[in-house]
Amino acid sequence: MLPRIENYEDLYSEFRWRIPKRFNIGAAVSDAWAARDPGRVCLEHFSPDGAHQSLTYAELASRSSAFAAGLAARGIGPGDRVAILLPQGFEAAIAHAAIYKLGAIALPLALLFGVEALAYRLRDAEAVAIVTNHFGYERVAAIRAELPDLRLIVLAEEGELPGTVRFERLMAGEGRFAAADTTPDDPALMIYTSGTTGPPKGALHGHRVLLGHLPGFQFHHHFLPKSGDRMWTPADWAWAGGLLNALLPSLFFGVPVVSSPAQKFDPHMAFRIMQDMDVRNAFIPPTALRLLRSVERPRERYRLSLRTIGSAGEVLGRETYEWAKAALGIEVSEFYGQTECNIVISSAADLDVLKPGSMGKAVPGHEVAIIDREGSVLPPGTVGQVAIKRPDPVMFLGYWKNDGATEAKFIGDWMTTGDQGVLDDEGYFTFFGREDDVITSSGYRIGPGEIEDCLMGHPDVQMAAAVGRPDPVRTEIVKAYVVLKPGVAADEGTAAEIRGWVKNRLSMHEYPREIEFVDSLPLTTSGKVIRRLLRERAVAEAVRNR
Repeated sequence: MLPRIENYEDLYSEFRWRIPKRFNIGAAVSDAWAARDPGRVCLEHFSPDGAHQSLTYAELASRSSAFAAGLAARGIGPGDRVAILLPQGFEAAIAHAAIYKLGAIALPLALLFGVEALAYRLRDAEAVAIVTNHFGYERVAAIRAELPDLRLIVLAEEGELPGTVRFERLMAGEGRFAAADTTPDDPALMIYTSGTTGPPKGALHGHRVLLGHLPGFQFHHHFLPKSGDRMWTPADWAWAGGLLNALLPSLFFGVPVVSSPAQKFDPHMAFRIMQDMDVRNAFIPPTALRLLRSVERPRERYRLSLRTIGSAGEVLGRETYEWAKAALGIEVSEFYGQTECNIVISSAADLDVLKPGSMGKAVPGHEVAIIDREGSVLPPGTVGQVAIKRPDPVMFLGYWKNDGATEAKFIGDWMTTGDQGVLDDEGYFTFFGREDDVITSSGYRIGPGEIEDCLMGHPDVQMAAAVGRPDPVRTEIVKAYVVLKPGVAADEGTAAEIRGWVKNRLSMHEYPREIEFVDSLPLTTSGKVIRRLLRERAVAEAVRNR
């Protein structure tokens, strides 16, 4: 935990890791609290009809132990991969805690995945069991023949389906189960990378991954837990953001977590959840924050008691930050990390570690730098690659069955991110763009984030992405794919106005010379724009137009 030091420099220099020799995530997020405060509420599920439900730590501890015993009785043990294909809810949290207690490896998967994406991950991970609902079952059933290792399907809903065991029936045995005596480095969790730049890879984490998240989590939520704190995120718990930026750290600290039914993100429903469940702390990715902007005067329409908001997954941008400050009365704390090594850079609005447009400073406990291709640390003001030094408790153990990719991730002791950034004289890191996303035009290196942020400030723009399109004269030109707000004409007049908007606010070399209006942008399940697909589309168009 972070010491209560309100000055960043002192906090960073005073912090020391204290990693125990034995640690189990499942026991830490359930049994530990059940032993000292069994009636404490750990989960609250929002229901649109007002029939909200709650779960105590005693219930989470006993049910996860019973579930772990049920898995063990069916031959599943330490090291086995158990997939969780569920929306936010009690069953997902119980399954996670149970798998960790068993010493098995949790494999969270998003319900938004299509059958090909599911088949790839389940097959690559050699998953032996999966916990899912009716919707997920139909998808798994369609690819069942492609999954020779899968021998158990647990149905976490009412009803009977062929080849499944009901969730409640699996827990029907003894509720006592001794959690595996795991070390911090024993495998606990595998999350596949989002696939923004290539085929997804399974990032394998040890039990220490939860401990590694705690300083950054407390940093941007201003020394959480505080009285009345209650966490909610619209992010899927299958994503590292929803799971490790919200659910597990909150449970560790005894902060109730609000879950909500699976749904397409609806801004009004999001505000209603925050109002009705008295949410004090939220992790809201930038895409979701931008969608919230469609609700005018939210504090007049909803009773909000927010204390902190953290945001990550893509660039937040000055425009979105300023909107949140004005409309929500909250200075959003942007932070940065990857599936392989999360929350290593962060802002902290309440600690005055905040500069709009930047990701923040290195989180206490983590050594972060901008390096060149040889691994040398670059001076402030120089664009290079964001890198994190090992050893680091939050860092992954390696890629599943891919030693080559793991080795390629490092230059010496620096874990590379593939993200270009710059460090200023005050210690703030600014994201410049993925290595593959950086646009080279007329000798300039242009990061897409600043352009997209500027585009989002235009009153007619709902979403936007910028990529480089090959050009025989300039090497590349900036091309923008723009989703307009309803009722706005997608014509050359609108395009010219948007080009002028960016040209006047940024520079002559950064404005999008080409704008294409689209109905939607390709997104990962975590809400990141898949620029790779847009780049490929732009390249194909350039070839056709030669």
